Amino acid sequence: MHMQTQSVQALSRPAPQNANHDFVARTEIVTVFEGEAVTSTVTVARETDNEHASVIALVRKYQADFSEFGGVRFQIEPFETAGGAQSREIALLNEQQATLLLTYMRNTPVVREFKKRLVKEFWRMAHAKPAFDIASLNDPKVLLALLTDNVRKVVTLEADNTELSLENQVLEQKVCADAPKVEFFDAVTVTHETYSVAEAAKLIGTGQNRLMAFMRQRRWVTIHKNEPMQAPIERGYLTAKLGTFDHPENGKTIVATARVTGKGLTKLRAMWASRDSDLLGGAA
Repeated sequence: MHMQTQSVQALSRPAPQNANHDFVARTEIVTVFEGEAVTSTVTVARETDNEHASVIALVRKYQADFSEFGGVRFQIEPFETAGGAQSREIALLNEQQATLLLTYMRNTPVVREFKKRLVKEFWRMAHAKPAFDIASLNDPKVLLALLTDNVRKVVTLEADNTELSLENQVLEQKVCADAPKVEFFDAVTVTHETYSVAEAAKLIGTGQNRLMAFMRQRRWVTIHKNEPMQAPIERGYLTAKLGTFDHPENGKTIVATARVTGKGLTKLRAMWASRDSDLLGGAA
């Protein structure tokens, strides 16, 4: 499928509007491309003191791993050198893909510091409020784009509702098989309370470390910092509790702690009950 070429070199330029008049937010290291927050291999190479050729080679080598979090977008990017204008292949990566790429690199202080900045900027981008020019509604193309987007959202919502209905059917079957436990978890599902991983582990009937390892395996939390990933947050399974601590080298640092919602607790319990017996091996 043909993809638009969008430069990601000047990420600090003022936020523009794309051809569909969608708000395109940008920060120093994260931008929005085709409606998704991404960073580029150019940025990763620059911020981690690596050659871009080495970074793009890693993406190519482990492309199957990155594809678990969506298709990797490869593009041809023009750039200036001392010898004149040239072009190179770059890749645009979403948050999960970029975080995974950093785990394949040497765990140097520079890489660790960039990872913290990257997670923070992706979080800010996800919670940024889009700007909208009301005068643009006078443009028929804008109205058509908005209508098309709303239709897409309705279709997506109906698909989500279908998936939720199937999940509810599974849970109803478990009610018949284990009524006392399911009654309890039905009550938990509709509550607005959230639970720490330790509390969720007790309710499921396992240990905190074992459940955290399971959540890492299922891509609910990040590999190294156990911070909640965007997908389970969007599905209503997790929330991110933000806090700060005084790092001895970096000063006040923002951290995001995973909290399990009632819906997430029910989902985790079902996933835990159906897991393979050797999935976690010897995890504590």
